[in-house]
Amino acid sequence: MKKLSRAVILLFAIALAGVALAQEISFSESTLEIETAEGERHRFDIELAVTAQQRSLGLMFRKDLAADAGMLFIYPRPQVITMWMQNTPLPLDMIFIGQDNRIAKIVERTIPYSTATISSGQTVKAVLEVNGGAAERLGFEVGDRVINRELGS
Repeated sequence: MKKLSRAVILLFAIALAGVALAQEISFSESTLEIETAEGERHRFDIELAVTAQQRSLGLMFRKDLAADAGMLFIYPRPQVITMWMQNTPLPLDMIFIGQDNRIAKIVERTIPYSTATISSGQTVKAVLEVNGGAAERLGFEVGDRVINRELGS
């Protein structure tokens, strides 16, 4: 019982530290559009995660996300990117963006709080996280074009 109490206290302390960190990190804002193969454009108001600290925090601890909002994780060089959902209470769609500014992979409806690794499976330069189900609802597919000034498109 004593070990269980210590474990609960430790987990609580880690959660509090994470919440405190989340309150200290700020994100720049931008817009992003995804153009489908049919020519439809869908606009998102996004936050930018460009530093290692911002990327490691991401959307952790967020309890809500507007339907037209998201977070764009931009990496300093193209690479295979792995993500997870630890401390993230919202189901998300992860849209991996290739070097050509086109959708390279979509992982839909990720599982909140999961520590399972989610991989791009190929070299990409960025990841867009939006509400779970948005990619299907809006008809996004691999090959659709991502338009954003920070990505150079």
